[in-house]
Amino acid sequence: QVQLVESGGGLVQPGGSLRLSCAASTSIFRFYIMGWYRQTPGKERELVASIRTDGDTNYADSVKGRFTISRDNAKNTVYLQMNSLKFEDTAVYYCNARSLRTSDWGQGAQVSVSS
Repeated sequence: QVQLVESGGGLVQPGGSLRLSCAASTSIFRFYIMGWYRQTPGKERELVASIRTDGDTNYADSVKGRFTISRDNAKNTVYLQMNSLKFEDTAVYYCNARSLRTSDWGQGAQVSVSS
């Protein structure tokens, strides 16, 4: 099981930026597909962005052009740079590490966009 610890959430005004980080406790981090998901009360958790082992990325349509996912395999860390934040980006953001057999989640980081 991979332990995932998110950081970098907080309160930001519309149009502002935040960067989330997710540190993974595994020496084979580079073999995991990493993803960021988000969830609001009463709604299902949704994929925000993912990055494969070869660096290929995928984004939800709602965040394309505003969010950027990246990974640093030397630091076992995945990042989510969020720019031009909107009210509707408010959610708990979860980091996910996925392999052929496993899927592990972090504890979540609250991102609140408010004026």
